[in-house]
Amino acid sequence: MDNQQIAAKLFTAFETGDMDMVRNLCAPEFKARQNLNNEFDVETLIQFSKAVSTLVSDFRYEDVIRSATSKGFVEEHTVRGTLPDGGELTLAACVVADIENGKIAQLREYVDTAAAAGLSAALA
Repeated sequence: MDNQQIAAKLFTAFETGDMDMVRNLCAPEFKARQNLNNEFDVETLIQFSKAVSTLVSDFRYEDVIRSATSKGFVEEHTVRGTLPDGGELTLAACVVADIENGKIAQLREYVDTAAAAGLSAALA
């Protein structure tokens, strides 16, 4: 499986709630960061994803631009869905990943925090 296929499987797993696939795609030493904040592990990422999918109906990724890199992949996308208050979630994100031995070892996500305000409020 090449780096773009790994990226596609990861985001499909998040969209469909297949957290076993997320675990399978990530290395045991996996670390993630969002907007350069504290590192977290795959189980924390999964808990966050489950919380988001519980709150946001019709959760999906649109406008996907995905590129393989020599170390992994870069994906830009728009996260879309409906917030609990009925508002629309439209969140631009860029994800950079490093892949080692066919597994995602590091994931760095950069999101528009102003656009994420409604989601952050719903999660709080």
